Amino acid sequence: MQNNERECAERWEREHAFEADPAVKDKYYLTVAYPYPSGAMHVGHGRTYIVPDVIARYQRMKGKQVLFPMAFHVTGTPVIGISKRIAKGDEQTIGLYRDIYRVPQDILDRFIDPMEIVRYFSDEYRRVMQKCGLSIDWRRRFITVDPQYSKFIEWQYQHLHEKGHVVKGAHPVKYCPQCENPVGDHDLLEGDKAEIVRFTLVVFLLGDIKIPCATLRPETIYGVTNLWVRPDLTYVRAKIDGDEWILSREAAAKLALQDHDVQITGEVAGTSLIDRRVSHPLCGEVPILPATFVDPDMGTGIVMSVPAHAPFDYVAIRDLQREGRYTSIQPIPLISVEGYGDIPAKDAVERAGIQDQNDPDIEKLTQEVY
Repeated sequence: MQNNERECAERWEREHAFEADPAVKDKYYLTVAYPYPSGAMHVGHGRTYIVPDVIARYQRMKGKQVLFPMAFHVTGTPVIGISKRIAKGDEQTIGLYRDIYRVPQDILDRFIDPMEIVRYFSDEYRRVMQKCGLSIDWRRRFITVDPQYSKFIEWQYQHLHEKGHVVKGAHPVKYCPQCENPVGDHDLLEGDKAEIVRFTLVVFLLGDIKIPCATLRPETIYGVTNLWVRPDLTYVRAKIDGDEWILSREAAAKLALQDHDVQITGEVAGTSLIDRRVSHPLCGEVPILPATFVDPDMGTGIVMSVPAHAPFDYVAIRDLQREGRYTSIQPIPLISVEGYGDIPAKDAVERAGIQDQNDPDIEKLTQEVY
């Protein structure tokens, strides 16, 4: 069987079997999503490219002149990120390419140039595709950063814009603050575990000042007993779209990236917020309390506390009450959770033997309760 495969492949190449030149026959053109040559091919590529090959061969059997080209998509930032990692000596990335993808060391050493990654893997993809017998006209091969192709894309957009089919506007995109560039799903490098977390802001009032809390569970606003701030943190006072807010410096920077007008006007010590009272029409007036688990880079750096349903909140309240503080605060149960009692967070924390709010197991517990 392998001898037959080799014989067929050699004959196809010798006879230019898949090269589509102008002809009087009916024409048939097909294309498929270009692969991104930043790593080795996998079984998903096999399905993606064998399906159009079946179609191309079927149309040839019907007597049509079939053009089935191939290209390589390299627009975006993945190969740039990979080359930067390798240049910095990142062992995980180097190990992936050396041990899993089996890139020869002399070639891997050149991967500090992103185009070397593109060249190596596009050649490797062609080798594998030819090994699979795909009926591609390889004379048409190109990559999406070739000047001719870039000009073609520019022409397309200009043409569509002139016809009124494309308009300039604004919409949310995934954005990398390190490279200051919008990114797509393909740009999120393997192993980074990058994700987009969509929070809802619940805004409390401290007089005329807005105190925003970011949450994944806005429906639990009715069970809020207090807010949390980190006492050792310095928050900022900022004008956000003309309104005065207090939030973490990290949160203010993220809002500035989301088409908001952000002007930092001062600083606020976390300790100065403790025991102040804020209000919201759906839960009334609640105090601001101290908690060490608060992360300034998560949400707004100020957390609304729902101790009946959030393990972090329950444990932080318990920590304070063990010191004899804020003993009047009690969880407000809202939602029945199968397998738990009236206060799911309390049951989960006690079953897991959580000691305090700095216990690393609380994060996993939160996912279970939610």
